[in-house]
Amino acid sequence: MTEGASPDETDIDGGDAEPEPSDRPATESDERTGDGEPEEASGEDPDATDEQDPPVQNADVPADVRKYDRFKKIEGGTYDRANDFLRDRTYITAREWAIARLCADFRTETGVEMTKIGENLPELVPFMTDTYTPQAVNQARSAFEDKVRKAGATFLYGAMCDFFTAEELDDVMYEATEVAKFLLEVEGVDLAVEDEMEAEDRISTVMREVREQSAALRHDEVCCPECGHEFEADE
Repeated sequence: MTEGASPDETDIDGGDAEPEPSDRPATESDERTGDGEPEEASGEDPDATDEQDPPVQNADVPADVRKYDRFKKIEGGTYDRANDFLRDRTYITAREWAIARLCADFRTETGVEMTKIGENLPELVPFMTDTYTPQAVNQARSAFEDKVRKAGATFLYGAMCDFFTAEELDDVMYEATEVAKFLLEVEGVDLAVEDEMEAEDRISTVMREVREQSAALRHDEVCCPECGHEFEADE
């Protein structure tokens, strides 16, 4: 990718991670040699009509990578569109979204297969056009996790501090649920209407309980999140 990295997407381990690869298709300038001159022509007639051999599938690609079928609804070269959609509606980038999904899918008993993910990234995600080092994969995964935690704390505080009315909180939850469902559908998850409605009802029930409990907390007693000390709200 060529867009600027967010502050929390810095290299891990004090700069041990390699620079993030570009995820945009190569341009004409990328096809030139190092001194800026066009490469020599091969001498072959570009208009030759000789029948070409069919492409041979890369035998080095692991079987589970070849079978991986998420993100097939997104065509290659659409990174910018996916990134703009996510930036408008979430804190995460398309890079963090895709790699977080891969880290969940390629998790083993001993950890995440970051080398496999990085080396086969273009095979796994159509809009990612370059390979990543394990350090870059870990960087994106870590950035995703940090943003989810911060967004969760921000949302929960907004729900508990009585800033939103019950109706406004329902609107917030509806919008968030719609974005989440869309991302799941793009990943290839088939959501039945009945399952969607059940999930929305369960979320609404939980949020009503959050409001009730937070109201009791604000007007009864407060517990310090650092030391656990409980004290009256008017202290």
